[in-house]
Amino acid sequence: MRTNYEWPKEVLEGWLTDQSAAASDVYTYSGNKADWRGIAESPAYSDMIGEVRAEGERLLDRPIPVLSRDIYDLFETNGNRLIYEGLYFERRSRLTSFALLHCLFPDSAEYRQALIDTIEAVLEEMTWCLPAHMRGNSVDRHIDLFASETGFALAEILTITEQSLPSALREDIRVQIERRIFAPYLDDRFPPYHWETADHNWAAVCAGSIGATALLLGIDKKRRAAILHRAIGTMNHYLSGFGEDGACAEGPGYWNYGFGYFVYFADLLKRATAGRTDLLDSRHVRTIAGFQQKAYLVRNRPANFSDASDHVSVNIGLSDYLAFHVEDVGYAPLTIRAGFADDHCSRFAHALRNLLWFRPEAPRQSDWSSGSWYLADAQWLISRVSNASGSFGFAAKGGHNDEPHNHNDVGHFILIAEDDPAFAVDLGSGEYTAQYFGEGRYEYDCTGAQGHSLPIVNGQLQAHGAESKASVEWVEQGELADRLKLELAACYPGSGLATFEREFVWHKTGLPELELTDTFRFDEEGGTITEVIVSQCPPFVRSEGQIALKGCRHSVVLSYEPQSLEVSIIERTYSNHSGQEESYYRINLISKEEASLEKTFKLNFKFQEQVES
Repeated sequence: MRTNYEWPKEVLEGWLTDQSAAASDVYTYSGNKADWRGIAESPAYSDMIGEVRAEGERLLDRPIPVLSRDIYDLFETNGNRLIYEGLYFERRSRLTSFALLHCLFPDSAEYRQALIDTIEAVLEEMTWCLPAHMRGNSVDRHIDLFASETGFALAEILTITEQSLPSALREDIRVQIERRIFAPYLDDRFPPYHWETADHNWAAVCAGSIGATALLLGIDKKRRAAILHRAIGTMNHYLSGFGEDGACAEGPGYWNYGFGYFVYFADLLKRATAGRTDLLDSRHVRTIAGFQQKAYLVRNRPANFSDASDHVSVNIGLSDYLAFHVEDVGYAPLTIRAGFADDHCSRFAHALRNLLWFRPEAPRQSDWSSGSWYLADAQWLISRVSNASGSFGFAAKGGHNDEPHNHNDVGHFILIAEDDPAFAVDLGSGEYTAQYFGEGRYEYDCTGAQGHSLPIVNGQLQAHGAESKASVEWVEQGELADRLKLELAACYPGSGLATFEREFVWHKTGLPELELTDTFRFDEEGGTITEVIVSQCPPFVRSEGQIALKGCRHSVVLSYEPQSLEVSIIERTYSNHSGQEESYYRINLISKEEASLEKTFKLNFKFQEQVES
């Protein structure tokens, strides 16, 4: 089922010979030129355009941020990347905002001039790469995610603005893309970039952006074919990172990112070769395309394992394109459409297609429908329930502890309802710093086992590494309940465990209920077990053997066996992906009896209609 696309350079070159000059018709479903005036005047787009205008007006009152060398060097001196990146991404927001506003409102001299000024500033940047991605690489040689994205964005801006920008500026754009992207990419004096054989989003974003840029700029067809051949090879590596279940282990946010750029490149390549090269034409890729609709638990709240965000809105252009072109992919609810300002990186490729690929007439529901999926390669069980009592979601994972953007989280689970804080939470991504990706990664609560709903065995947390993995004993999905049973002893080497079975039973009727049963068997001596539940909801010991987790509309009653376990509740803080401090609660249920070679603990999570006092 795995996909491997291979077309010789000479064949690609022949297919490209009849390519027409790039123009805005390369983005529409119909093949006609983009109707910017019609979009600007249509009520169906008014909210989207209002968001773009609001950001543009905000930025008109602000100077173009200065990217000084001192700020650039902060990452190397103290590991901070947010200060430089905040200024860098505001420049990209200017680029995206004013390019779209210039197309939508071509009579505005203010928008046009702001776009020109921003492009000139971007062309003068020392590097289009982020400092965190340089790490000893040459400024004149390196290409990272954001350098490749910037080249792609400028190529698309040249395409959609056609001849409306000054000819000298248009030529400068081409010169800088050649210097910063094409020349280093094709320079065979150097080894390939690390991302060219990666099996994650870097491969798709970098290769997809470079390939798309070559298509849009219409460079010499021999060089263009060489770029495309190399980019397609990298796309094969990217696809190899997906199992047959199509799951993105990094979550739907990274799926939006990596698979989005894969699709953007695939679309332009198919058009440029008159349909002869269709990267979506495989069962494996179509399965990946369906991941989005399986990944969500409630509204815009996904199963956010690993460094995924707990709220991920849908790029409506990408989503609608896939629903239109791929069988069994449904249209996403419009209520969870990503707003223009939601992408803190202000990626032009997403923003452009959110306008041009949006299908206002598409049939949609107000929320995701009920359903459950077992993604066998990722070992994820995802289930959502929508009924008269509300919308509820449960997800649990097996896998291993050396996954992309890894957390030590094998056997971890999530339990949520509507807009309530997560009753059993995945903290998602912490603040990205040098240390976060260094040797101390698992000292952070976001990434270490201590910040997940996992037991501590004889004082030992789960170990890091691919050998720390789950074995799936069984999985069952039914109309009334879903079941998943995992063997997890391999995650606790040296703990004395012979076996550790964790079983989930998710009852889906009415107000849902989760039964969690953990069975520990030791080899020779018993030991202490601390069951850990991580929650965003304030926990209250309601009575012996019951803890109330209080949300907004709902609450959950956590029941346990008080004769076997005693309670300790700790409130902790962590720095989230945006560098802001958040708090969560760690509920410790500590075993009272140590000597037994076998211990079984049953925990029950029962949703309640109202928050109880």
